Amino acid sequence: MEGDASDSQVTIKNIEKELICPACKELFTHPLILPCQHSVCHKCVKELLLSLDDSFNDVASDSSNQSSPRLRLTSPSMDKIDKINRPGWKRNSLTPRPTTFPCPGCEHDVDLGERGVSGLFRNFTLETIVERYRQAARAATAIMCDLCKPPPQESTKSCMDCSASYCNECFKIYHPWGTVKAQHEYVGPTTNFRPKVLMCPEHETERINMYCELCRRPVCHLCKLGGNHSNHRVTTMSSAYKTLKEKLSKDIDFLIGKESQVKSQISELNLLMKETECNGERAKEEALAHFEKLFEILEDRKSSVLKAIDASKKLRLDKFHTQMEEYQGLLENNGLVGYAQEVLKETDQSCFVQTAKQLHLRIQKATESLKSFRPAAQASFEDYVVNISKQTEVLGELSFFSSGIDIPEINEEQSKVYNNALIDWHHPEKDKADSYVLEYRKINRDEEMISWNEIEVHGTSKVVSNLESNSPYAFRVRAYRGSICSPCSRELILHTPPAPVFSFLFDEKCGYNTEHLLLNLKRDRVESRAGFNVLLAAERIQVGHYTSLDYIIGDVGVTKGKHFWACRVEPYSYLVKVGVASSDKLQEWLRSPRDAASPRYEQDSGHDSGSEDACFDSSQPFTLVTIGMKKFFIPKSPTSSNEPENRVLPMPTSIGIFLDCDKGKVSFYDMDHMKCLYERQVDCSHTMYPAFALMGSGGIQLEEAITAKYLEYEEDV
Repeated sequence: MEGDASDSQVTIKNIEKELICPACKELFTHPLILPCQHSVCHKCVKELLLSLDDSFNDVASDSSNQSSPRLRLTSPSMDKIDKINRPGWKRNSLTPRPTTFPCPGCEHDVDLGERGVSGLFRNFTLETIVERYRQAARAATAIMCDLCKPPPQESTKSCMDCSASYCNECFKIYHPWGTVKAQHEYVGPTTNFRPKVLMCPEHETERINMYCELCRRPVCHLCKLGGNHSNHRVTTMSSAYKTLKEKLSKDIDFLIGKESQVKSQISELNLLMKETECNGERAKEEALAHFEKLFEILEDRKSSVLKAIDASKKLRLDKFHTQMEEYQGLLENNGLVGYAQEVLKETDQSCFVQTAKQLHLRIQKATESLKSFRPAAQASFEDYVVNISKQTEVLGELSFFSSGIDIPEINEEQSKVYNNALIDWHHPEKDKADSYVLEYRKINRDEEMISWNEIEVHGTSKVVSNLESNSPYAFRVRAYRGSICSPCSRELILHTPPAPVFSFLFDEKCGYNTEHLLLNLKRDRVESRAGFNVLLAAERIQVGHYTSLDYIIGDVGVTKGKHFWACRVEPYSYLVKVGVASSDKLQEWLRSPRDAASPRYEQDSGHDSGSEDACFDSSQPFTLVTIGMKKFFIPKSPTSSNEPENRVLPMPTSIGIFLDCDKGKVSFYDMDHMKCLYERQVDCSHTMYPAFALMGSGGIQLEEAITAKYLEYEEDV
């Protein structure tokens, strides 16, 4: 019997890693079963929800802060945890309470539904195992009686109905014979008290008596009759118990039967680990030897190049010294001039002529050199600049010998960055690669080396989140087959937007012209069609007729902070305008009728006189730029050139709008290169809305936020 108890303790101690909460990394305390079937401590679930709740509340005010683009999950106070547990506690109706959070175990998003934490089952089985583990770990520590007067005695039994532990004397006092309490269930000393009957979390007075096969969770009969499980297939609890116990027993027996095989595989893994250690050290030594060889070659080339430069420098300096001595001789009392002055003192004509002839030639030569001064050598060493461009490129691609796996290639057309980054790549040997590792890092403008972040991917695309705003990032990918990996792909540089992405949809109520504009069901795409109504309106006009713009705005406005959004203008569009609108005078502007026959009535009538860009009409609420016929038109300004070629650019694939309410500025970006094309001041004293206008045939598609669901959609397409 003692041996069995010892084996039980050893078994309990060996399963410690199964009893650790993935959130707090400690032993489970009142574990709850999440919809993904993983268990998390009751307190940890509340802390996760409250942390997301606080972050959710701060998004409206702090999302514009470029210095802190990531949401930080801080541990909430116990007061807040108690508050969220109170049945009467409600949030502001304008601020929805988040019920979705990533499971710490599998990192998939789980939705707790309307009931939140109250709708989760407590994992009593796991709780009992944890308690047995605690008892095995503290075998020498006794559980004391809860009812004894100080000093308490060691308890001998625990009552599951009273949820308390008793010594023999106290148990007799509080559970006298002949009373109801004498019928209570009691067990050995424990601190783990669980209810006798499992109750439904949705119908708290109903017992659990069925098992939903679709949701894989216990339910009560009210859940089946009219609750969320009314159309689901259910079975009796006894049948589910029998079936699951048989499956689990078979699986355990199978694993026990494979014990020798597992031990053999463990031994093989140990050998492989030792072999990996040896091979890794050998590979490092070989790599160091190769680099030492490269260093020797570089040192030899460095020595020869420096010698050549020194030799050229010496030769040039010698020439300069000789030339300088000649010119020094021209100075008074120095060299040639001094000698010539002495010759002039000669009075004998024959002797003077004999000496002066040669001296005159020398002075004449020196005089000519003064007239056309030319240095004897060049001071520049442009011919001695070492060209290392090819070598730099080759060294940058320095990698291991081909491992038999082709290098993946990042698809620059499919890869893009918006609120997150979507990286897509192509691999010729897709079926031969087991997985990929996507690496990315922020490029520091101070040239400080930042380590690479790595993500393992089982596919050929990945969404990368939590990137800082207004920052360049480098991405690269390598393929893995077993323990063999390919060299990294070429790096792709993407620049994140200058501010957090602002989400909105088109407003189908404010100013929306149902006769000219067509809005899709998702309200993220609008088209302008010159239909029958426009033809009827034009038929009554006998003079020149100019069609007015049809405006549409976003359904959400902002009053402060920095915000960024983007849209795609269809290439066939005749005239489209994008920008912002102020709530001041917006309702009046959209509701007042416009004189469609006047080409000068509104700033953006489409009349290409140029005057509408030169002076801004402060009475209108819009600040827009014009796109049309596959061109982007930069508005005129007093400082810019009026030449059309300086104001007309090719239309970007996607156009970004950056609104800085704090500085009162709106900027327009080419999303492909994250390049600012045009910016101007704007009055942000009122609520600002994304604004759009169309004339003639055209279409605008709002950029969709990049999420994991977006990636799944792209793969399905």
